[in-house]
Amino acid sequence: MTDNTITANAAGSWRLGDRTVRRLGFGAMRLPQTGRALDPAAVPRDRDQAVAVLRLAVDLGVNHVDTAAFYFSPLRSANELINTALSPYPADLVIATKVGPARDAEGHWVPGGVTPAQLRGQVEENLRQLGLDEIDVVNLRVSGPGSIAERFGALADLRAAGLIRHLGVSNVTSGQLAEARAIAPVVCVQNRYAIGAPPEQHAMLRECGELGIAFVPFYSIAGPGSQGGRRTAEADDAGVRAVAAAHGASEAQVRLAWTLHQGEHVLAIPGTGDPVHLEENVAAGALRLSPQDLATLAG
Repeated sequence: MTDNTITANAAGSWRLGDRTVRRLGFGAMRLPQTGRALDPAAVPRDRDQAVAVLRLAVDLGVNHVDTAAFYFSPLRSANELINTALSPYPADLVIATKVGPARDAEGHWVPGGVTPAQLRGQVEENLRQLGLDEIDVVNLRVSGPGSIAERFGALADLRAAGLIRHLGVSNVTSGQLAEARAIAPVVCVQNRYAIGAPPEQHAMLRECGELGIAFVPFYSIAGPGSQGGRRTAEADDAGVRAVAAAHGASEAQVRLAWTLHQGEHVLAIPGTGDPVHLEENVAAGALRLSPQDLATLAG
């Protein structure tokens, strides 16, 4: 890192409960493997490279890391890599995880996720893997419509017991968010959001801003690519390519910058196992888009 290296400070800061984080964070989903994430047959990433990327992220000023116990590949666990690379943890580092979905030992999804009673086991597994007594943020990952009160209430009990500092929700509707907030404070919402998002996703982002809740989008670079990772230049639309060319930036950097421009309460958590991509992602926090740029990207 040189004196000219752009750090996560360029993106500004926001709060997660009583913790302050830089708005450009790091997502660990892609860390345990190369290629498609969450694939039972994924090729494990080189361990030294994964550890080096995590340490570089912290060196670049990232202090918000998003993970999950179900982020693993054969031989690699995102939580264990985080523990190995960053423990003892810096005082300002905020680690957020998520619970709800479950994968078996072979990496296949368990239909239906887990019961409220099983959520404690998932939280304890995250604590063990990360080497923590308390997790900064635990998000309840939701699949589909319906009440989340029983499951969120189980996490609220664990918060009262001192295992969790703050609670969030993921992949939720406005009604589910309201249901959770009636049970315990919600510090963040993790929902899908990227350029080209449908109206209901924009509405959730605005609602979080009005409530003072952090909005933490996933797949902000990958878009429809989801677990497959960043889209190729051929897949990017003409507007993204035009704005990228005007700024001498990559399409991925434009997508991240656009995400951060959607509100001061928006936190980006791009993930990568490549140190070059990591530096590019962090540098996107310094990319300032003009009103004309934003209009172009809005299509």
